[in-house]
Parts: sequence; C-alpha cells; structure tokens
Amino acid sequence: MNDIQTKSIGLVLSGGGVRGMAHIGLIQAMNEFGLSAQVVGGSSVGALVGALYANGNSVLDMMAFFKETPLFRYNFLTIAKPGFIDTDRYFDVFKTYFPQNSFDTLEKKLHVVATNLQKGDLEYFSEGELIRPLLASAALPPVFSPVEMEGQLYADGGIMNNFPLEPIMGQADYIIGSNVSVVGELNKNALKNSLQLTGRVTGLMIYAINRKKLNACNLLMEFKELEKIGVLDRKGIEKAYLVGYENTCRRLEELLKKPQV
Repeated sequence: MNDIQTKSIGLVLSGGGVRGMAHIGLIQAMNEFGLSAQVVGGSSVGALVGALYANGNSVLDMMAFFKETPLFRYNFLTIAKPGFIDTDRYFDVFKTYFPQNSFDTLEKKLHVVATNLQKGDLEYFSEGELIRPLLASAALPPVFSPVEMEGQLYADGGIMNNFPLEPIMGQADYIIGSNVSVVGELNKNALKNSLQLTGRVTGLMIYAINRKKLNACNLLMEFKELEKIGVLDRKGIEKAYLVGYENTCRRLEELLKKPQV
C-alpha cells in the first residue's frame, strides 16, 4: 500500500449501467485509504462517474446525480430520433453539475470514449466541450438516441471500448481498473428467453474483447455480485455502491497487510 501511495495513479472505469455505482463505492474506499487518481478514463456510466470524480464532486454528490437524474421521463420520449429517449434533453440536467462545460476546468485529467456510428470507429475526448461527449458516451442504444457532434452521430462508448485503458497508459505509474460488466457463472434458469440470452452473449463478447486490458491493470476490481443487478435497475443503486465499497475496502486492507519487498 505504501508503494501505491508514492506513485501516480490512473483510474479506468468500465461501462455497465446502474452497476456503475460500484465505481463510486470504489472511489469512496480509495478516499478512505488516502488514494487519489490523477488521470481517469471512462466509458458509458464510467465516463459519467469519472467526470464527477475529475470535477471534484463528493461521493454524496455522485450518488445524488444518479438518484436525481431520471432515466426515463415521458417528456423526454421521442419519435423524431432513433432511440426511445432524446438524449439531448439531459443537457440541462448535466449543466447543473458541470456549469463550465469544459474538460479544461476539471481538477483531474479525464478521457472519455464514444462510438462514432457513421464512421464505425471509436473516439476519445479529453479537451474542449465536456457535456456532449459525456452524453454520447452514455447513450446506450436503442434506449437513448445518438448525440450529434460536428455533423457525426455518436453513441455509447462501450459498443467498441468498454474499458478505455489506452489513453491512460503512460500517464500514470499505477493503474487501478474497475470493471462492472461482469460475466460470472449463471444458472441454466437465467437463460430462459431471447432477451436474457442476448444480454448474456453481449456481456461475454464485451468481456472477451477487453480481457487483456483488464489483466494489464496493476489492481483490478471486478464485482461478481453485480450480475444480479439489472443494467437499468434504479433500485440497485445503493446495493451496487455497497458492493463496490465493501469489496474494494477488503482488497485494499489485504494489500496493506502484505509485507513490503
């Protein structure tokens, strides 16, 4: 632990919907152990948590953001755009937390990934306007509509990179990864319909694509208990937070007990 505390820390936060509240629990545990990241990379919900962390918001502020920001509002529904909910309608909600709307005013360096749907490629954002890249990174299709930036349509960063380690490499001595897109073993009864099967297959594909990057972290936190929480299940906010907090505390305590070599 003393070794970690003497190094610059990079933090990588995966996508995973409501399960991403475990990222906030991890951050709370880091705070209690005197650990602070200097650079953060995030995809989807990881981008949102990362932005709040980089902005200097407290853990209470982070939790309030997700509890108070409605996933579904009837007046946000749209038939004019691809997607059930107009993502652009969340701009004003985000503006209350990021009034300066700029990467450059954040307290920590932040890298956000989003998927360019037209070019079929991913892009990283780390300077200039902040809110629209955040909205794009978290715009999970087909629930949320894509976000237009400079004539291009962008959607969820997790489509092509659910664990954006790349922009963090070389910018920190010690990499802490938090992966909430878990693929624990399932009972056969958990795959009873097409929707469950599709979700499982998608999860396996995402995990396989990112496995090498996950293993490249100096400290990787994965939370198997999160698979019982639905990606859009707002009732799981507190539970996911506790899973992240308790597991990270235990892991950091174990590291603290290890003899230094």
